[in-house]
Amino acid sequence: MSGIGRFLEVSVRAKDVVESLLWYKTLGFSELETADVYPHKYAVVSDGVLCIGIHDREFDSPAITFVQPDLARHARSMADHGFEFSFMHLGEERFNEIGVNDRDNHLITILEARTFHGNDEDDNDSACGTWFELTLPVRDAMRSAHFWGPVAGSILNMREEPTVHMRFDAGGIALGLSESIALERPSLCFKCQDKSALKHLIEARGLAAKEFPGFEGAFMVLTAPEGTQLFLFTEDFLGEAIEVDEDVDPSEIEDRFG
Repeated sequence: MSGIGRFLEVSVRAKDVVESLLWYKTLGFSELETADVYPHKYAVVSDGVLCIGIHDREFDSPAITFVQPDLARHARSMADHGFEFSFMHLGEERFNEIGVNDRDNHLITILEARTFHGNDEDDNDSACGTWFELTLPVRDAMRSAHFWGPVAGSILNMREEPTVHMRFDAGGIALGLSESIALERPSLCFKCQDKSALKHLIEARGLAAKEFPGFEGAFMVLTAPEGTQLFLFTEDFLGEAIEVDEDVDPSEIEDRFG
């Protein structure tokens, strides 16, 4: 079975799509043009690398969404490899999508095609800075790596102390597995180059923010109207990437940590 596909968006559920859309735009995210594939309200914002899809529909939010062409064939291959689906919507007369859950019950959705149009000129960071990781809270990083290792294909960095943290390349994005008890939900991590400008914007617009939230040395966390958390750092808490083999066997990772 090939990989999980190419990363498309972090999909979040919002009771008020417009409220969330305006919140992200206040921080400097750009709104992208969406395709007419969903019957519900849907908007997408981007900083040129990270895309966040804001949905007015019920699902286990947030979901990590990927694109995989010829999805029906790929779904059969996944089933042959033992994957169990949380939902499957396939057919010639509909937009194809499937869902699976990882070992910590985080939802992964896979679509047959993109649902929005990117802007090649939009490659600037938001006021949050440079996005460097989507982080998932996990009970046991080694156990979670047995799911993500085969589907992601390569590991970018890892750390054993003070808590185990692994970072995979999942479909073109950095996806972290964190055992930190300070992380309550899947969250976005940014390296902020201009803290004073960000704090001025927060004060001027009255945005909800908490200083020193206790996760990996973040100096601030912002919470979007729909509940998405954006952690802000002065630097990447894992430091420079280590050299690891591109093809990861989770058992080898476990041996390395002893």
